[in-house]
Amino acid sequence: MKNVLICGLGAVGLTYAVKFRGKCNLKVLVDEARLERYLKNKPVFNEEIQEFEYILPENKDFKAGLIIISTKFQGLESAIKNIKNFVTPNTRIISLLNGISSEESISKIYPKAKVLKSYFIGHSAVRDGNKVTQDGVGEIVIEYDHETIKLFESCGINYHIPEDIDYALWLKFTMNIFSNQTSAILKMNFGELKRNKTFRETAKKIIQEVRQIAQKKGIKNLDNLEKDALASLDRMCDEGKTSMHQDILAGRKTEVDMFAGEIIRLGKEFNIPTPYNQVFYDLIKIEEENNEHSLHSC
Repeated sequence: MKNVLICGLGAVGLTYAVKFRGKCNLKVLVDEARLERYLKNKPVFNEEIQEFEYILPENKDFKAGLIIISTKFQGLESAIKNIKNFVTPNTRIISLLNGISSEESISKIYPKAKVLKSYFIGHSAVRDGNKVTQDGVGEIVIEYDHETIKLFESCGINYHIPEDIDYALWLKFTMNIFSNQTSAILKMNFGELKRNKTFRETAKKIIQEVRQIAQKKGIKNLDNLEKDALASLDRMCDEGKTSMHQDILAGRKTEVDMFAGEIIRLGKEFNIPTPYNQVFYDLIKIEEENNEHSLHSC
């Protein structure tokens, strides 16, 4: 378990790469193109240049006790493929992607590894190119696994083990559905969302749309979903921007397919109308297309 592999040096991945480095045998998985880019333009965390030991997918000498996948949704398929040489039956794999489906995707390819349900919750990290700023407030919410928790404690990684990890995952997913997508469309930070009474009432309607689907998926303890989701929003830093808001501002592809796209798909499966998420999906796709046209016209 002292061998840790991180796949994805975005905002969350870089945050944890910095925390693990020097406290375990950490490698950062990259392809040739990213390796060249990182060597030329080193990652910067909280204004400090970061040095890591990089490893390519072709390497067969390193076996990981823990693999952390922290890519964007669009990079999940490649990440699952690229970790192949580093997985053993004793490997723990955690996905810090948003959403509710990445663990299932990983388990299908690596059924003998131990894929732990987990997610990151905390103050927003701000990403600007190769630079990430994060104030250190955050933790990994994870189902209990003795070896992983022992490693976290030895490396000073904050964590929380909820009573019901499935409910916890859907709670985070619900918050992402109503806050990430709304903020991306309206260009509002967390403080603006929290202070807006109309948004709060709209959020309750969006939460009910998600709640109906969660119920069909067999998620328990949903009576408190609305209260817990809004309370999670209230704990966010006022100046923080959601990852999707940052993606739109930076002209990057968003994770709308993992949020509204997933809800729309499940709504069709269970014959549940999902009008709010359909509007989210359409408007964010319009934003993405507009950003793409702007990029090509420059």
